[in-house]
Amino acid sequence: MASKKTSKKATKKAAKKSTKKAASKKAAPKKATKKAAAKKKATKKTAAKKASKGSSSRAKGGASKVAQGILDADDTAAKITEQAELMLDSRSTTATKAARVIHEFVEEHAELLQTHVDKFAQGITSKHKRVVQTSADALPAIAKVAPARVAKHLDTLKAAFEPTLDDGKDGLVRTFANLCTASVAYQKRLEPVLTLALQGANGKTLLRWSQIVLPALKGEPHARARAVVEDRLDRIPRRYAVEIANNLGIRLRVRYR
Repeated sequence: MASKKTSKKATKKAAKKSTKKAASKKAAPKKATKKAAAKKKATKKTAAKKASKGSSSRAKGGASKVAQGILDADDTAAKITEQAELMLDSRSTTATKAARVIHEFVEEHAELLQTHVDKFAQGITSKHKRVVQTSADALPAIAKVAPARVAKHLDTLKAAFEPTLDDGKDGLVRTFANLCTASVAYQKRLEPVLTLALQGANGKTLLRWSQIVLPALKGEPHARARAVVEDRLDRIPRRYAVEIANNLGIRLRVRYR
């Protein structure tokens, strides 16, 4: 009797083991399938990123060719005007393409864009990111070569500071700083918006803007702007506070020692 019971138990155990093995064999393909799916998904993401980079570089190359063609043309000014107007088009593709073309003139031919400050003043608050970026780079460049033209639109530009994207804000700060560098006469009109910028900037941005704004201001406006920056040091991440303090030649407060 004992031997029969033992054999029954052994049979049951063997059956359980075989069932577990079968289950594990079934589970293994599922795991492999999940891994394969994850790998496939990752591959697709990588391919998408590469495609995006490729299309971006192709677009840039195309913009360069168009810009060069405009420079070589007899009616360069008219063609730039056409692109500047297209940049304000409501259609995303049209506006983006034109903005890329216009951006090609910013660094080396900013003087060709100075008659279109009004369009960049509109573009700085565009719903199209590329238009904002182009306007943000064009305005400070023009402010260097033709500050008076930019100053005509100061009210519009100051009003654009809060609603624009981060790229737009950065471009406006650079524009205002360049105007202040060009003439101290602009300081009084621009001090409030520059103060607003310094007060609201995060640590990384405050580091950047303090290096742009403070050297551009003179006298009391400079002292007040510097005080705003110093007052922010104990409210931003330490790494940025340390660098700003070093730039200003001051010691950090007790909190950071």
